[in-house]
Amino acid sequence: MAFGIDKEELNAWKEKALRGDVAFLTHFWYDERFPEYNSVTKVACADVRKLIHWGKKYGLKKEWLHNRQPFPHFDLLGERQVYILQEEGELDQIERFIYRKRKV
Repeated sequence: MAFGIDKEELNAWKEKALRGDVAFLTHFWYDERFPEYNSVTKVACADVRKLIHWGKKYGLKKEWLHNRQPFPHFDLLGERQVYILQEEGELDQIERFIYRKRKV
């Protein structure tokens, strides 16, 4: 289940990915298979070769690619998600969606 984004954000992500750019979309998410995570980042690009090449620089294997047309994408979770978003300058997505435990 995805939540926390609006149609404009989703459409902007789709448009960017369809242009052949690497597009990031982070949203709140729950999946009982991964209860330790509360968000996911979908990194998409209509140019699959470009996306695979991009993923290699972060250690993402092409076998992890969800090759679903028209939006092939990688799903990022956890520490890798935060690291890649930081490296890509997507800090607003971290601030909006990544839960950080408070120290007591």
